[in-house]
Amino acid sequence: MSEQDAALRPQTRSRENTRARLLDAAAQVFAEVGLGETSVEAICERAGFTRGAFYSNFESKDQLFVELAARFASRQVEGVRERVAAMIESGPDLRGDRDDMVGLVEALDVPGDVRLGVLLMSEIKGRAMRDAKTAEAYLAQDAQMLREVAQLLEEIAQAKGLRLALPAEDAARTVLTAWEGAAVRAIAAGLPEQALLEARAKEVGRIAHLIIEHPSL
Repeated sequence: MSEQDAALRPQTRSRENTRARLLDAAAQVFAEVGLGETSVEAICERAGFTRGAFYSNFESKDQLFVELAARFASRQVEGVRERVAAMIESGPDLRGDRDDMVGLVEALDVPGDVRLGVLLMSEIKGRAMRDAKTAEAYLAQDAQMLREVAQLLEEIAQAKGLRLALPAEDAARTVLTAWEGAAVRAIAAGLPEQALLEARAKEVGRIAHLIIEHPSL
């Protein structure tokens, strides 16, 4: 490593830490007052930074929230990946067992701050329909999430010796649509977190039966 690279590493870590603190603060403020009422000033005050620090890391509040949503989605996918890998590794060899794969697809539904994530994505979608820059960032993030879930479904199918009834990305889109719809309905109905998770898992389970081909077919 060159001396120049060594000197840059602390600066890079400092910048990453600043961005992470701003994202964490934004999530906290958003959870309290919603996206529309979350100001740059409130985020900076919660994070302990100036407006200058904010604008040296993000072009706008919208950019920050798109990145926050992407971070939330990425952590969800990583949690799912770890959970599925552990289930495949430790579970019995049930190759060809469709019901076992359904259980693994249901593992796509992992606990987390579900309410925050769904509310955040709902507000960002609304902004994406009105603002071209937000739309571009949202669509890129959506495509990445679709690829990640499609890959997970393919890995699950391969591990269990089964096939998806749809192309992987179509199956992933079906799962994600069901996941989001169930969560939105549960939040709108005022269900507590545990009931929300149960409703979402039930819906994802229904979809799993549709996207997995039976071994005899």
